[in-house]
Parts: sequence; structure tokens; C-alpha cells
Amino acid sequence: MEKVIDGEKLTIPTHVAVIMDGNGRWAKKRLMPRNFGHKAGAKAIERISSDAKELGIKYLTVYAFSTENWKRSVEEVSGIMNILRDYLDICIKDAEKNRMRVRVLGDRTALDKDIIDKIEELEGVTSVYDEFNFNIAINYGGRDDIRRGIEKILADYKEGKLDGNITEALISSYLDTKDMPDPDLLIRTSGELRLSNFLIWQLAYTEFYFTDCLWPDFDKDELIKAIRYYNGRDRRYGGVK
Repeated sequence: MEKVIDGEKLTIPTHVAVIMDGNGRWAKKRLMPRNFGHKAGAKAIERISSDAKELGIKYLTVYAFSTENWKRSVEEVSGIMNILRDYLDICIKDAEKNRMRVRVLGDRTALDKDIIDKIEELEGVTSVYDEFNFNIAINYGGRDDIRRGIEKILADYKEGKLDGNITEALISSYLDTKDMPDPDLLIRTSGELRLSNFLIWQLAYTEFYFTDCLWPDFDKDELIKAIRYYNGRDRRYGGVK
């Protein structure tokens, strides 16, 4: 869809994915512990989800906690999980206000039961909404997503539900992002230039936007900058125009 923003007509990407990086550095600059930055990062998620809906983005997927993040200190992981607990409660209220459906990507079996219960409640309550789709990747890894998808394909094949014809569409239908369009735009904050095992199947033809802005400072203006960059790209999907 197209939208006029500050007098400029822009094509709005349908699906935006975000690697939210820089919480720890943001806190360090303020001589505060890393979890102070993670709390600020959670506030930024609240802002950006509302901004994304307002701008006309239909799907927003954020990378909250990776399968590799368990390697961090016990103190930091515990702090992140407590922030997540609080955020999931807040998210139910935000979902009602923004009419947004919330889904959690990743292997939730490794999470504490109370967090799993909160996730299931949030997904259940928001399943009636369809104006905006907000996806939170928790204990998510792109390779693990594919691995789990293959396990499900093999199980269905053994039960006779599949005929053995493996297509890209079939694989996509077994990933955490099934029934969603692939991201049009990936944003990574804090100046890092890597995917960090995020949506590696789904990002095959996504446009990448990297910014030095630390995630807690990312706001609507920064999001519009990313959309402007997206509008300057020539998307050919391997073809020739």
C-alpha cells in the first residue's frame, strides 16, 4: 500500500522484521546494568508496534530472545525473562487497543511454565483480531525453526499425511511463520551487520536496512527512515526489469 508521510508518497512494506540490538550498549552509556537497557528496549517495542500499525504495516516481527541468548549470564537471562513476563501482561492491553493479533515464534518448551501460560493466553485472547499482526520471536533460531519444521514433515510423512513431494511451499508451511508473508524489510539496529540466525529461510529476498541507532532510541522517525530506504530499492526477485 502507499501512504503520504510528511508530504512524501511512500510504499509501505507489508511485513517488517526487526533485530532489536543495542540494549546493553545503551545502558552502558548511562552507567547502568544491562537489564536497565532491556527494560528500555521493551518500552521501545510498545512504541514501535503502535507506530507500525499507524503507518500501515500489516506484520511486525521482532527478535526478542534467540536460542543462543541462553549463553548469557544467569543474572541477565533471569532479568530478561522477568521483563518478558511483565511485557506479555502489557501486550494484552496493547493488543486490544491496536486490534492486533500476537503470535510467539520459537521453541517455547524451554521456557518456564508461567511464561508459556502467558503466551497461550495472549495468543488466545488476540486471535480474534486481524487489523495488525505482531510476532515476538522468543527462544527462536532460524536453523532451529527449519529443524523443527523438518521433524514435523517427517512425522506427517510417516503417518501418511504427505506423499514425499517436498516443495519450498511445503517447507514454509511447517515453519513458525506459516500463513504469513515473508518479510519485505529487515531492520537491524546498533550498527551490527549480520542476521544472527534470524528468519534465515524467510529472508531470502528481503531488503536489509542497518542503522547505528541503538534499539531503545529507535522511534517512529527512525522507522520512517527505514521505509524511505526500502522505497529506494529495486526489488527484482532474481529477475530483470
